[in-house]
Amino acid sequence: MSAEKLEKIFLSLTIFMLIVFLGALFWASFGLGMHLPDRVGQIDPTQVRTTAPFDNPGVFRVGENEYEVVALGFAWAFQPREIRVPAGAKVTFIATALDVIHGFHVEGTKVNFMMIPGQIARVEAVFARPGEHLLICHEYCGAGHHLMYGTVIVEEADWTPEDPDAPDEEPDTPPVAPDATPDGEVGA
Repeated sequence: MSAEKLEKIFLSLTIFMLIVFLGALFWASFGLGMHLPDRVGQIDPTQVRTTAPFDNPGVFRVGENEYEVVALGFAWAFQPREIRVPAGAKVTFIATALDVIHGFHVEGTKVNFMMIPGQIARVEAVFARPGEHLLICHEYCGAGHHLMYGTVIVEEADWTPEDPDAPDEEPDTPPVAPDATPDGEVGA
């Protein structure tokens, strides 16, 4: 086989692979809806804890079925560590880091962005089904990196954090006869 023919084969394969890779990028962006987080703004990293909204991190109801999560990343924790939102609600994450670059990845979802000191990231998501998701830092941030985790708990759709009538604990279990066994059978 001549060198010219081999060059044409390798050039054709190279062009084909470039088309495949570009196609994968377009499919991920438009077909799967994966996008880079919006950069909302810049703040002084030394003043984060005194600058709104980061002076009061947490989960806030901002509208009908809309929630805002203001989050901070620092060595080696997230604040808040536990995030509770109702299923089907539009959740907007607004986050930044205090010290070094951290990651913010909610396992099993498309929520995945970097928390850069002083840079405000904004990501929107909808959690369709109730469940519990692990929140991890996916950017190595130092010796305690493995300790940087949290939880996103997606509650049933009728739950809201500000609902004054919401039960504080699990519903009561049905009464059991005083002489019942652990299986609920009444002893003889």
